[in-house]
Amino acid sequence: MKQFTIFSLIAVLLAALMMPASALAGKTLKIGLGDPIDSDQGVLALRFKDIVEKTSQGDYKVDIFPAGQLGDEQKMVKDARRGSIDGAVVAINNITPFSKTAGVLTLPYLVQSFDDAVKVTTGDMGDKWRATLKKDVGVRLLGWGYSNFRVLTNSKKPVKNLGDLKGLKIRVPKNPIMIASWQALGAEPIPMAWPETFTALQQRVVDGQDNPHAVNYTMKFYEVQKYTSECHYLFSLQPLIFGEKFFQSLSAEDQAMFTRAGLEAQLYNLQFSLTESEKAKQNMIKEGVEYMEIEDEDQWAKIAVEKVWPKFYESVGGKSAVDEVVKALGR
Repeated sequence: MKQFTIFSLIAVLLAALMMPASALAGKTLKIGLGDPIDSDQGVLALRFKDIVEKTSQGDYKVDIFPAGQLGDEQKMVKDARRGSIDGAVVAINNITPFSKTAGVLTLPYLVQSFDDAVKVTTGDMGDKWRATLKKDVGVRLLGWGYSNFRVLTNSKKPVKNLGDLKGLKIRVPKNPIMIASWQALGAEPIPMAWPETFTALQQRVVDGQDNPHAVNYTMKFYEVQKYTSECHYLFSLQPLIFGEKFFQSLSAEDQAMFTRAGLEAQLYNLQFSLTESEKAKQNMIKEGVEYMEIEDEDQWAKIAVEKVWPKFYESVGGKSAVDEVVKALGR
């Protein structure tokens, strides 16, 4: 990994942390998560909770509802926007139904490293996504969770190359770009809500699914999956969002405190993900899941860029919008 980007992020976030903050509203905040509390989403939310409660000296209390207790992630986005909950941590692909422009971040093989993930969520690009989500979705983006790449697991056969994907039924979120990505690669994607996934894998309704190592281990997919393949088609970004109406109701001091807490939680989550992903992978292997690298991933990336990207240029704001992100990544 290129360290300069990480150091730049740290410098930016530390500068932001110098902002003063005070809270006087005395409110209990409700934050929903799609994943369990011991996931990357939970790490981000718990850090945010700790900072807000300590900084406000108890004037704000943060209650976290993990594992879809408040509904699926798209429902939580809508609920945060209209104010029935205060905030949520969701996968970026569950933002895209409300903001087509944000769909750029789900294009396969756009983000190819942790370094890319940091570049595309900080600096000018970070400002772009904050403005986009405020305008399109009606939510305030306060921080990012970095959950690493969505690797493939399955119970049917080892997957080491494109040919191995044929006939493989893979659970995917209800996201057109992700569906098209697996179709182009030769698999059979099955759109399915997240809460249904474990049972579907257990009953062999689908053969496999894709998520970061940490999610796979936390969800105990080793109980229903035999193989894991280290593909890098999509980096899982997890925005922490609050309703924009709620954010605007805060004093300037409290807005600064929330912004500060989100940035610090983002930095903490990045550091956590850099170390914990490898641990989760090794834990999956210890549980008996067979691990393998992809032999021809350059071909996977070529198919994605040539066959998938052009189908979605119009829906994500045009080819120029994609080119802007590619340029920001230095490619």
